[in-house]
This record gives sequence, C-alpha cells and structure tokens, in this order.
Amino acid sequence: MDFNFRNLCAWFLAKALINFGFVKKAKMRALNGDYILSIYSHNPTKREFEACIKWLIKQKFNFLTINDLERIVNNEMQFPKSSVLLTVDDGWQPNEQNIVEIAAKYEVPVTIFVSTQAVEEGAYWWSYVNKSIKNNSKNRVATLKQLPNVERLAIVEKLKKYANIPREAMTVEQIKRISRSSVVTIGGHTHSHPILVNCEDAELYHEISFSKKKLEKWINKEVSYFAYPNGDYGQREVRALKEQGYRLAFSNVPTYLTKSQLTHKYEIPRIGLLEGASLAENICRMVGVWHPTVRSLKKIFKSSKDSIREPVYPTASNVHVKMS
Repeated sequence: MDFNFRNLCAWFLAKALINFGFVKKAKMRALNGDYILSIYSHNPTKREFEACIKWLIKQKFNFLTINDLERIVNNEMQFPKSSVLLTVDDGWQPNEQNIVEIAAKYEVPVTIFVSTQAVEEGAYWWSYVNKSIKNNSKNRVATLKQLPNVERLAIVEKLKKYANIPREAMTVEQIKRISRSSVVTIGGHTHSHPILVNCEDAELYHEISFSKKKLEKWINKEVSYFAYPNGDYGQREVRALKEQGYRLAFSNVPTYLTKSQLTHKYEIPRIGLLEGASLAENICRMVGVWHPTVRSLKKIFKSSKDSIREPVYPTASNVHVKMS
C-alpha cells in the first residue's frame, strides 16, 4: 500500500465499512446468488493480486471462466451463487508474473484484454504523454481523451520522438505463452487503445477488426470477448462489435452483474480494483460497497458546500407579493 494522504483516508473509510457490517451484508448477498462479482484490474503487484484472490477463496467464492459467463448469458447454465469473474485490461508486462502465475497457482480463471499496438511497440500512448509533459501530465492525458482520435494520434506520434520508454507491455511471445495457460483467456482491447466514441466510423472498425486479427494470428485461437478502452462506448460501438464477431463486451461501470443485466451482453459491468490501495479498500471495492459510498459522500459534501454559500437577500426582483 502506498501510504499517501488519499490512501490513509481511504483506509479509514474502508475499515469503517468493514467494521459496521456493510461488507459482510454485500458479501452474503453475493454468496446467495443475487449477483456475480465482476472484477477487473490493470497492473497490480503480485502481493496485491494474490491478497485479493486469497480473500475471495477464504470467503468461499467460486471463479467463473468468461466462457461460463457466456453460457449463463445464453441460458445454457443457471445463474450461479457465490461467483466471481476476473478480467484484466491492457496487457502490462508484469501481468505474466503477477497475475497469470498467481491465477495458475490457485487455479482461478482470468481473461486479459490486450491492446496490440503496445505489444508491438512496447509502451502505451499515455506513457509518452506522461514522460514528455512532466507538469500536469494527468490533465493533459485527460484532455487528449476528449479530442477526435485523429488529433490524439497526431500529438502522440510527435511525443514519441522525444520520449524513450522502457517496455511496459507484454511481448508477442509472452502473449503466445500465456494464451497456452489453462487459466487464461485472451480478449480484445483495440489496437492503439483509443477512446472509441471519438473515432470516425472507419477508425472504429479498423481498431476493432485489426487488433482481433492480430491476436488471433498470434495465439491461433478465436478472440470473442472485448473490453472498451477507458470504458467509453455507445450503440455504434456495440453494433461494430457484433458485426466483427465479438460475443461479449465489458464496460467499466462499477456495479454488480445481475440477472437483468445479462440481457445487455455488450455492456457487462465491472468493478475496478485500485493498484496501490489497501487490501481493506479493495475488499470494499470487490463486494461493491466502495463506489456507492464514495458517491454518497460526494453528494453530502456538495450539499454542505451549497448550503454555506452566500445567502440571497430579498430584492425587488426576487420578492413575490401576494395581492389580496
């Protein structure tokens, strides 16, 4: 755990949610089959990932393959009790040691959604931004995510000339190797990891189909599952995935996967773990109590700020007199 101020405050909040029974209540609902815990991460350490797996096993959760989920969606398998689905985005190089090895150790299935350009070139586009623009790089990345994709690509290509970044994505050989593991499924995550809703139609179809073909060539297996980069999508993106032969797609909406949501098989929600956070916080995240609690606290805080604004004094324009 990175003991910064944010994480310290988050730890206190997480311990309160655990001690006051919110986690236990959510856990019992999941164990009784009200919903599936759909959990994803990006680049956790081995210690972080293993701690989460051990906690889930200790609580008697079962682990679904992504193929199991597809069978449930297609009514070929009953909606299960006490079930968890694990997915991972991007294809970071440490995933092989920190996720795949741990998944194999505990015999739990995991799906890794891979962006193919980073695998070929070594780094992700936002890393070039962070390396080249030291001040407010997070804001700059956020700004680029709002631009039309062609403009984002042009800026990133210029930044690549000035930033030398060590490999951070898996290699093609690693992708081939982990795809042979009995616990790993490889999924699509586009080629260049764009914000798909900012792509023109031709760019959208290229990103989806080009990466799918590359992955299938690398692993010699069909690639049928997809995760939206940054979680951004619309009905156009859903149609494109259907046309390109994807059968399930995952969003980043942090909520439970219920029976009713299974009808939206290209909009499957996922609850994200946070790298660098405490195990207590990630437990709260996994069982689904973290995000609604934080949203509620933000509303309370906003309401409190609004209530202490300067009062509005009566003027001729805002006083209404009832005439008898």
